[in-house]
Amino acid sequence: MPSGAHVAIDPRPASSACPAGERGLAPMRWAVAAPFTADPASDRWLTPFVRGGRHSFVMVPAPPRPSWHARAQRASGWLDWLGTWSQGRTAWAANAQGVITVFPQLAFSVGARQRARAPQRLVVAWCFNLGQLYGGVKRAAARLALARVDRFVVHSRAEVALYAEWLELPQERFRFVPLQRAAIPLEEVEEQRDPFVLAMGSAQRDYATLFEAVRGSRRRTIVVAAAHALAGLDVPANVEVRRGLTAAECRRLAQRARVNVVPVRAAATAAGQVTLVEALRMGRAVVATRCSGSVDYVAHERTGLLVEPHSAAALRDAIERLWADADLRADLGRNAARHAQEHCSDEAAGVALRGVLDELVGSGRACRS
Repeated sequence: MPSGAHVAIDPRPASSACPAGERGLAPMRWAVAAPFTADPASDRWLTPFVRGGRHSFVMVPAPPRPSWHARAQRASGWLDWLGTWSQGRTAWAANAQGVITVFPQLAFSVGARQRARAPQRLVVAWCFNLGQLYGGVKRAAARLALARVDRFVVHSRAEVALYAEWLELPQERFRFVPLQRAAIPLEEVEEQRDPFVLAMGSAQRDYATLFEAVRGSRRRTIVVAAAHALAGLDVPANVEVRRGLTAAECRRLAQRARVNVVPVRAAATAAGQVTLVEALRMGRAVVATRCSGSVDYVAHERTGLLVEPHSAAALRDAIERLWADADLRADLGRNAARHAQEHCSDEAAGVALRGVLDELVGSGRACRS
């Protein structure tokens, strides 16, 4: 995201969300806290796609953070948490009746204030995805801080029941909305002279199975991942590891690949969706592990190929099948692009976001302090 001037947040208390005679129908102002909002004047997230005029938004600037691939650790460090806490405080102080957070850390920061302070805000936790489920003190802290979040938006259907049970909250507070990505310019075509298989990403990736699947083959394979995702693995001779690429470089690489692979370990929480959805948006032929992060996005044999977890043989067969069949790659790619435009675009997510916000305002929840 481009950087730019700081946009001041009006610290005055928000006016009532329900003026006389308009209960449930009043305009709503929302503060939006996302960790990628460097310039609130230009980084508008999904807000331009929320039509109808009932809802208005103020974007809360995020403190600078290093890119994920530049970090040495898997989890958020204390500097990340300090920035998250500061951004959550700014969002809470904004002149708005509600707060929308993106990613769980910001939901925690705002949720803790929702529990401890008055007047209450409406709180929507968008993109609520945990790398893993914690027990003990971490779970207790999450349950305490998130108890009064009004809606959690998750990007796999399986996570509705999973997170509801983990937080001991009713499933009615959770909504599944497909993960969205903006349209991606197509700048490259499939590499013909030196074709390759591509796998990218670090969260919950199963590179052990991928390496077993391609080991000994003549298929050139490129893996783009953080060092921790490959720790302890024996990288085959035909696999080239890259890291430190920009998002644009990763996307161009995905467009050039003959086969895109998203290998994911069998885990309770969803992973791999950003890589998967971007490949679909670009109309690429994809092989993905059948798991909670893929089954809501890939229809087997129609928009991609799904393989069972931890099966090197199944993964090898799927890669070889796509590698050898240009017509199948083209068919899957066309179907994938069409499906992603209908369900995983900013436009589709904007409609879903408006639905969530309308539901909360119409419920009368905004009228209670």
